[in-house]
Amino acid sequence: MWLAREGRWGRRQRALLCCVLVAAGGAGGGEVGASSGHLVTAERIDREQLCESESECVLRCELIVEGEMKVYAIEVEITDINDNTPTFQKTELELRMNEMTAPGTRFSLRRALDPDLGRNSLQSYELSGDEHFSLSVQAGADGGKRPQVVLGNREEAAFHELLLRASDGGEPARTGTARIRVAVLDANDNAPAFSQAVYTVRVPEDVPVGSTLLSVTATDPDDGVNGEVEYSFAEISEKASNAFHLETDTGEIRVLRSLDFEDTDFYEFLVQVQDGGSLSASATVSVSVTDVNDNAPEISVRSALSEISEDAAPGTVVALLHVQDRDSGANGEVRCSLGESVPFRLERALDDYYSVVTARELDRERASEYNVTVRAADGGSPSLRSGAVLALRVLDVNDNAPVFAE
Repeated sequence: MWLAREGRWGRRQRALLCCVLVAAGGAGGGEVGASSGHLVTAERIDREQLCESESECVLRCELIVEGEMKVYAIEVEITDINDNTPTFQKTELELRMNEMTAPGTRFSLRRALDPDLGRNSLQSYELSGDEHFSLSVQAGADGGKRPQVVLGNREEAAFHELLLRASDGGEPARTGTARIRVAVLDANDNAPAFSQAVYTVRVPEDVPVGSTLLSVTATDPDDGVNGEVEYSFAEISEKASNAFHLETDTGEIRVLRSLDFEDTDFYEFLVQVQDGGSLSASATVSVSVTDVNDNAPEISVRSALSEISEDAAPGTVVALLHVQDRDSGANGEVRCSLGESVPFRLERALDDYYSVVTARELDRERASEYNVTVRAADGGSPSLRSGAVLALRVLDVNDNAPVFAE
């Protein structure tokens, strides 16, 4: 990729320009040659590691040409290839069912995971091994496909073995497998049931660690050990398991660590309840994290002069600043200003970039140096603020004739 072309910068000028490539969000993967103008990969690019499940994977960076005090935005789109096979968290699964289980009963399984996107992601399941069982696939709120084993006919055999295949839509397709062992138990007339199929809660990101978000509740009308229930996570991501704790005896879900809206604003996981006779049921828990104003604006000086001639024309650029706030909405809207009584002003350069330029002619005989304070405040209530100081020395020019004292 050419960042500087012959038609815009001559071969001699391009060799003298100093280019600084700044990656947004600290992402690596590329570098630019200041003299050649080529943007090349510095390491192997893994789309799934960079963008996880995002539909579009775009690396954004800025090219700062220090010699011209300009900034250019660069976007590189990373396309997906079918380099991941659908995998089950466990390749050996065990289901326990009562001999009185009614035909049509469904047993939820953990879904297979494939970090690829589109046709390269998980597309279908296939169940084989026993005519007494069939397969049902349910779509979750996040679009994921969750397999369920469905009992077709009442069966009194003590043991069954099934094979579950998960395939993606790539060419050629990739397939992962899991073996399911079904054990038929003595009668336990009633399976536990949750009070609702989906539990939804909204919580601010500054909720204290240890707080109870909600309680899932299930009942089982059986007596004795067959009516005792125990809760557990059935399907949960690593991030969610690090953030939440489930009390196995009460169903209370507590905050395990500090939440961060800027890191993750939504969690969804499955909880399971199982009675003493090994019958189970599952429910979905959705947690939405709301933003609070917990990030102050960040001011970064990307390029700046340390000296300027006193005869510099008004509008001369002396510094290039990048200002951002990781919060969202009004909490992330930033207003910038300069200290009073300085001969400089702010101009927006590109998105979150600002240029500090001279507002009028300078006079070294009146002020030989300036400490320019840049202030940034967000739109939160109360507002969070930050600042940065630019030190600039004014160079003398011969603009005064000698004058006799008497």
